[in-house]
Amino acid sequence: MADAASRKPVASVSVRALPDRGRVLCHGFIESVTFVPANQVASFIAIVIDHDAPAPKPRTVAINAAPANRVPAGAQRQRTSGPKDRLRVVWLGRRRIPGVDAGTELRLEGMVTMRDGLPTIFNPRYEILSRQEEQ
Repeated sequence: MADAASRKPVASVSVRALPDRGRVLCHGFIESVTFVPANQVASFIAIVIDHDAPAPKPRTVAINAAPANRVPAGAQRQRTSGPKDRLRVVWLGRRRIPGVDAGTELRLEGMVTMRDGLPTIFNPRYEILSRQEEQ
């Protein structure tokens, strides 16, 4: 409990400036969300882009089956060679999160790691900053 009180506030960084590993605070727009079928392990995945980029057009992806060619476990933590312009956010054990849709602006806090060449945060703390009106 004393550890939580002594934790220093983390400065917010852009998605492009994310480190390969470590605790981060960032915010951006959700570019797309992915729903997995009921016969797979529950997870809700969102792709986040920088907050200074224009708001994306809403896009939803549904995964119908597991990919035929899986990436070997050792290759999942490889660094990307170019700039990081997207962040994958994964909520394990959830099929849906109310208010988290494509076009929504979020503030995220969590541990970032590289997975499949993309910075990824699993089960972050999040705050919905805005919602896109459906019209």
